Order: sequence, then C-alpha cells, then structure tokens
Amino acid sequence: MYRSIVVIGGGPAGLGAAVEAKKLGIDDVLILERDRELGGILNQCIHNGFGLQEFNEELTGPEYADRFIKQVKELGIEYKLDTMVLDITPDRKITAVNSHDGLIEIEAGAVILAMGCRERPRGAINIPGSRPAGIFTAGTAQRFANMEGYLPGKEVVILGSGDIGLIMARRFTLEGAKVKAVCEIMPYSSGLKRNIVQCLDDFGIPLLLRHTVVRIHGKDRVEGVTIAEVDDKKEPIPGTEKYIPCDTLLLSVGLIPENELSKKAGVILDKNTGGAYVWDDRETTTPGIFACGNVLQVHDLVDNVTDESRIAAHGAVRFLKEGEKTEPQPININPGDGVRYVVPQRVKKSRVEGAFKMFLRVTDVYENAKLVVDSDKGRLFAINKRRLSPGEMEYINVTQRLLNRFPDIREITIKVERG
Repeated sequence: MYRSIVVIGGGPAGLGAAVEAKKLGIDDVLILERDRELGGILNQCIHNGFGLQEFNEELTGPEYADRFIKQVKELGIEYKLDTMVLDITPDRKITAVNSHDGLIEIEAGAVILAMGCRERPRGAINIPGSRPAGIFTAGTAQRFANMEGYLPGKEVVILGSGDIGLIMARRFTLEGAKVKAVCEIMPYSSGLKRNIVQCLDDFGIPLLLRHTVVRIHGKDRVEGVTIAEVDDKKEPIPGTEKYIPCDTLLLSVGLIPENELSKKAGVILDKNTGGAYVWDDRETTTPGIFACGNVLQVHDLVDNVTDESRIAAHGAVRFLKEGEKTEPQPININPGDGVRYVVPQRVKKSRVEGAFKMFLRVTDVYENAKLVVDSDKGRLFAINKRRLSPGEMEYINVTQRLLNRFPDIREITIKVERG
C-alpha cells in the first residue's frame, strides 16, 4: 500500500495536519489512530476554553475535536481506528496492525508524527510507601470521571500543578469530592495562570508551593499522604512533615512526548523538549518525516497545536513536490540565558515565506523583563514582557525582512534580560 502522506495519530495535531494536507491538494492522506475514535485527549476534556484563537469561540474539548472530525469526513480523508503502528523506518515504511486488516505495510511519500504525549507516572518520581489502590495520574482520573462515569475518590490530594491536575481539582470539587491540597515542588506553578484562578482560587483549594509528597499511607487503599516543604535543592526539610488523610492521590507531574516510533525512524530528539529536533517547517532530522503537536513539544493551548499542525502539513506537501533538498542557508536557533528551549531549532532561510514562528519556555518567573532575539551578526529585536513564567509558553514571529538585514546570519539566540 502507498499513500502520499501518512499521519500517525488522530488527535488535534493529526486531524489538523491531515485536513490541511488535503486542502493543499493531496488526495491520498491516511490517518492511523490507535484508539477506537478520533479526537485524542480532547475527548475527555469536557471543560471549556478551547478554540478562542482558532474559532474565536469558547468550546469544550469534544466540540473542538468535532469541528475537525467533521472536516475529515467531509473531505473524504481516509483513517483507520484501533490501529497500532509498530514501526517506521527512516525511508518511511510503516508497519501497523489492527483486527480488521491484520498486519499492514504502508510506503509513505511523507510522514507526519502526531502521537501526542503521556503522563509521568509514580515510578518516575520515586515516592516511597506501599502500593495501595487510589493513586492515579490526573489524565487517567479525568478519563474515569468524564468518559467512563466513575469518580475515583472522595478525599483528594494532588501532587503537581500541571494544567490537567488543576482542572481535575475543579472537576472533583464539582462532583462533590474534597480536594484538600495541590502540592507543587517548584516555587511556581507549572500551569496556566487562568487555571490557577479558575480551578483553585475560585474554589478555595490551597496551592502549596515548595511542597512534595514524601510518603503514601495505606495497604489496600490510600489512607493518607505525608507532605513536606522542600529546600532550594528540592530536598524535604526535616520537621516540616504534615499528614493529610485522603483516599486518593492524583499525580500531575509532567508530560513526556511519545517518541518511541520517532526513534525507530532515526529521528534525533532534543533533550530539552523530549521531542524531535526540527526545522521551521517541522521536518525532523530524518528527511520526509515531520512532527507536530505534543509529540514535538508539550503545548498549553490546543489552538497552538492546530497552528503547528498546519506548518507541518505545508512542509510535508512541499517535500512531496520538491523532494529532499540541501538547505544552503541553515540558521541554528539556540536557547540563551533564562530560556529552557526553543522550537524550531533550525531555520531554512532560503524557504522562509513572510515569517516563521518560534515557541519557547523560560526557566524561571520574571517580572518586567525582555525577550531578546540576537544573532551572530547583531541584535534582531527585543520584546518587553510584564511577566514570564515556565508554565506559560511564549511565541515570537520572526519576519523574512528581519532576517534579510543580515544576509550571512547563521545563529539566532533567544534570551531573557531582566528589566
């Protein structure tokens, strides 16, 4: 079987990329999705707040997904559900399996990786104690509550202040459970400010910064947790322990891009993002294989995922039409002081049309600071920022006109300057 573009993943990134590729004239686009339905994580996100940028409306997750699922069906885009991709080779040969077709082998003109991310489990953070029932990742609890109809617990402590954990604090409260605390090991929340206000402050749920869970109590079911304050090295401070009785512990301690398939395809990963190392058109280090959405970098807003999926679709279509080309003017993009990572990591200057967008996260909270964009030939520009936080993704547009001010530019560095 041959398809011009194969999209791995039927969540918001995969749907957006497939729709855009089809609109750009590619007739044989195929989506491979391992779940039993399209939509990905959006299906369990029944809260509102999606689509403000994309549709200028406030939608729930399923409503946002439905807008794209309808387009997939109206455009006649082929998709296979319950289909697990087993392997991708560097020359874009895909092996997948499902109960209807059995083993499938597909040769693709271009591949778009859109597999999303997974939550960091208890084992990744080494919490001591026994292994009773009642410990969930926040996303698992969200699926139980919003899709399966089960409330996982009645007295809850949440470790980590990622957006899913914050949203689940509100969700549990609305369902009649008592959320006793959200503990965050860092001195700042890793979630959006609006979620702290709307999900914690509005419901009187305490956010304990510089705190972590040091022990889980209970044999068959969680009976309580011991929390403690941490020092600057994130080590518990003796004497600050406090016991909180509860029957449920939710973990919201970070997301990991699902890049096992990417590694099989020879894609080089960025240690700072956990996602692929990409050009501005989202082509990875393996020619003809593109990446977008949370498998590339963990986004705050689904609208940005859709935006990025379109960039990847344009890159894939251009690859189909023009083939592999050596870039005569590559520009490396580097994170400088105060910046944890930047995506993309490289720019094909000869192909920039109008402008390209850079996404980044900072390393700390900064008030009244500047985001400075420097090059090896001189400063490009700087932007004043009232507040920068690691929990909120920033983006910067760099225009072709700016790049042309320095014809021999080879390096761009983005950094934070305090005001």
